[in-house]
Amino acid sequence: MAFFLPAALDSDNPKQQHSAPGGSATLVMVNPLRILVVEDNPVNQKLLSLMLQQFGYTSVVAENGRIGYERYLAGEFDLILMDIQMPVMDGFEATAAIRAREDEAGGGHIPIIAVTAHVMPGYREQCLARGMDNYIPKPFKMQELKEIITNTLQQRNVAR
Repeated sequence: MAFFLPAALDSDNPKQQHSAPGGSATLVMVNPLRILVVEDNPVNQKLLSLMLQQFGYTSVVAENGRIGYERYLAGEFDLILMDIQMPVMDGFEATAAIRAREDEAGGGHIPIIAVTAHVMPGYREQCLARGMDNYIPKPFKMQELKEIITNTLQQRNVAR
């Protein structure tokens, strides 16, 4: 499903498609990003979903890493926001399972951003070493989330 936004509102969307010119306002057709939010805290789930909605993205929530992995297998997502500390299966275990599945399938790589309250020195590097593509510490501002999503997707496109 696609919708239209004035170009100025979403000039950095990596899935942007230019439309036919017309009138004083240029319209851009946008295919909304589908983002899997793997987060056990209900308040954080709601906040992330609302932020993503404000960006024009769609989101699906998973309450733990096991459910996140199952939703990853069942759906098509452009990106995953992955909490680290969760019950049943933590974010590192879920990321490892996703990366193993990608290897089994012979390709593909979904960007995964660690979303965590851990801000100790070296933690970002630990997340990257364990298969995540980027890291954002909690709490963060809405614009910081938008920038990290955009940067992560741009880095992924450059790597292809």
